Amino acid sequence: MEAFVGTGVALVTPFKSDLSIDVDALHKLVQSQIDNGIEYLVVLGTTAESATLSREEKELVKAEVKKANNGRLPLVLGVGGNNTASLVNELQTGNLEGFEAILSVSPYYNKPTQEGIFRHFKAIAEASPLPIILYNVPGRTASNVLPETVNRLAREVPNIIGVKEAAGDIVQAMRLINMVPEDFKVISGDDMVALPMTLAGGKGVISVIGQGFPKEFSEMIRLGLKGDAKEAYKMHYKIAPSIDLIFAEGNPAGIKALLTKKGIIENYLKLPLVEASENLQKRIDHFVDNF
Repeated sequence: MEAFVGTGVALVTPFKSDLSIDVDALHKLVQSQIDNGIEYLVVLGTTAESATLSREEKELVKAEVKKANNGRLPLVLGVGGNNTASLVNELQTGNLEGFEAILSVSPYYNKPTQEGIFRHFKAIAEASPLPIILYNVPGRTASNVLPETVNRLAREVPNIIGVKEAAGDIVQAMRLINMVPEDFKVISGDDMVALPMTLAGGKGVISVIGQGFPKEFSEMIRLGLKGDAKEAYKMHYKIAPSIDLIFAEGNPAGIKALLTKKGIIENYLKLPLVEASENLQKRIDHFVDNF
């Protein structure tokens, strides 16, 4: 399958009780994705708690994911922020070996205009030796990258190859899919609308729940890419309740609870994030037991 089409997963960062990186669990997580049909892996995205990882921890995660993957799946690296000059420097000087693309979130907190967003992404794309996938997630950044801005970037900046669209707005997603060049990848960043976006012409998803149910979720998206809506929606409705569960108390608390139930990781997060409540953990456990 063409690169970055299908299901990518935004990997969590497993921790031990002392909050050091659990390398064994990280290898186990990567292997489970490969064994169950995931098309590519996203490293150090929001789900990885990258905001609270030190530089040394980030380098360890990168190295261990590459070691566990051993060249089997394409790897995408999360490199984002709200300081354009700092990102340019990171992309020019950082160790990007072994990665095939960069996922970069729209600048948060600063609340730039659409022109500011355009210039930010143009600057980092021109500095990056790897292709850029934009990441639009207004719920975290406080600004929406409009379809017109994405389309402008797609047409004017050759090194920008796609967008992870997580505005949670299917109408905006459809406008975007209809607007951009045919070879530009519109990828869902919202698990609940991943299938309808794919059926509308999107290229799949970068998923959170996908790493909890990699076999089923990736097969659902492959059915969607083939236009088999009836069979794909059967799987969607089977998985959908778990999507609500894992986001009920924020990400990645929910998916870490689910992965803990499945015996892949231990359930530790770094402050200010905390583990899922006992009630939510029980509900997630019940869903997994009856899936």
